[in-house]
Amino acid sequence: MDEQGWLYLIVGPSGAGKDTLLDIARAYFSHSTNVAFPRRYITRPENSGGEDHIAISADEFLNKEKAGLFTFSWKAHNLCYGVPLAINDALASGKSVVVNVSRSVLNEARLEYKKIRIISIVVDKEALRKRLQARGRESTLDINIRLERATAFKVTGKNVIEIDNSIAIEDSSSNFINAIENPYLHTLSYEHSYSRN
Repeated sequence: MDEQGWLYLIVGPSGAGKDTLLDIARAYFSHSTNVAFPRRYITRPENSGGEDHIAISADEFLNKEKAGLFTFSWKAHNLCYGVPLAINDALASGKSVVVNVSRSVLNEARLEYKKIRIISIVVDKEALRKRLQARGRESTLDINIRLERATAFKVTGKNVIEIDNSIAIEDSSSNFINAIENPYLHTLSYEHSYSRN
């Protein structure tokens, strides 16, 4: 790894495969003491599927938010999400932190952190449609709404690394891990497979 202490914020439309890439990266770095994947606080039941999160009630969430115990917090799809303040301790100790966030916190994060990389996960529209249909969570109308949002989803800036997750998962996950290991590749856009040495 080129340098420690980087904050990697993962963004992308619903269904783009963020959780899959994060799971692969988490396994890859499982024996590393230099990369942390903090669990998010979410106001949904613990065994509701999806990521391994810290379940919290809406009232508890509000209390923690008021007490300033979240680095970032936001609401989406009738749920509240919070990233624990403890990530700052990890960053201060030289660890890099990788966490999935909402686009709504990016401006705040860019002002707050100097060593930051935003990894934007993008996916082809038809590939995204198939993934959303396979999940079976949304109606056709909801899927179309999500596709509209995904089409408009674009994150830009000098600290953004774009990962195309329409390609084979072996290639996109390799690109994802490579981005975490090499923060100075931030000017690259992974439109094609990038093979790690």
